[in-house]
Amino acid sequence: MHQMTILTGPERRRRWSAEDRCRILQAAFSPGAVVSDVARQYDVCTTLIYKWRQQARARAEPVAFASVVMADKPSPPARTMAARAPVITVDLGNKGRVSIDAAASSALVTATLRALRV
Repeated sequence: MHQMTILTGPERRRRWSAEDRCRILQAAFSPGAVVSDVARQYDVCTTLIYKWRQQARARAEPVAFASVVMADKPSPPARTMAARAPVITVDLGNKGRVSIDAAASSALVTATLRALRV
């Protein structure tokens, strides 16, 4: 059986509140979610969901990078290097690789992963 929705009155477009948009975007882009399934669930066009995501990204604060100062330190002995093997490695293809070891602070790990997400 087919479903038909009849819109009457002068207003034919639905208005989505900012909270509704955020809830739909969060559901659509959560890990394992399929955008088309979420769009069907909320009766929204998939292109509208992608448009909302693009608008949300445009409103977000731009990512800025700080300059790095390298200090001359003696290289640690080989034993210490093996103990400090990277725990997280993100391969960026032709652009390089980022490795984070277990001794990194949680603030450094968070900042690094946020910068890579964009």
